[in-house]
Amino acid sequence: MQRNGIILAVFALAAIVLVMATQWATRDRIDAQQRNELLNTLNALIPPQQHDNDLYADCTLVTAPDALGSSQPQAVYRSRLAGVNNALALRTTAPDGYSGNIHLLVAVNAQGVVQGVRVLAHRETPGLGDKIELRRDDWILSFDGQVVRGDNDPRWAVRRDGGMFDAFTGATITPRAVVNAVERTVRYANQQRDVLFAAPANCQAQGDPA
Repeated sequence: MQRNGIILAVFALAAIVLVMATQWATRDRIDAQQRNELLNTLNALIPPQQHDNDLYADCTLVTAPDALGSSQPQAVYRSRLAGVNNALALRTTAPDGYSGNIHLLVAVNAQGVVQGVRVLAHRETPGLGDKIELRRDDWILSFDGQVVRGDNDPRWAVRRDGGMFDAFTGATITPRAVVNAVERTVRYANQQRDVLFAAPANCQAQGDPA
């Protein structure tokens, strides 16, 4: 019995070491893949012809839980062209999704118009709530070109609540959470635009935001 226990312990230790070694060996590759995916998303929302700076590096961390849905710092990427500030892409969180947090990237131009929204991560129900993903449905494109009119714009709600955004059949909670999160984020971007553009670039200094 004792010998069998020792053998099992040795195998367990070897398995742990193997897993840790694999994680260490693939960490850089995974990080690079995540950065590339984020860059692709940034460039989809803020096209390359719109900026001449490094969107990924021109990034600042902000903590605004009421607006951005998380007590953790959120990354804000700044777009500039010929020295002119022209757009922000903000990471934000919808904390009230059906299955938990929905992490988003919201791009807003200098005129306060939404350039686009993409889902970065979520755990919503496959076949229902996952229609917030562009690869599953084009619903997320309904934010393109929209503006928030003041602090209480009744249009920013799903149609069931009297707003202008469609819901999904059998899954109202998910789109409602996303709409509310995007509205809060756009209002924050418009109110804090000058502060966000002037803030130091510190994302990489405090850890890779990807």
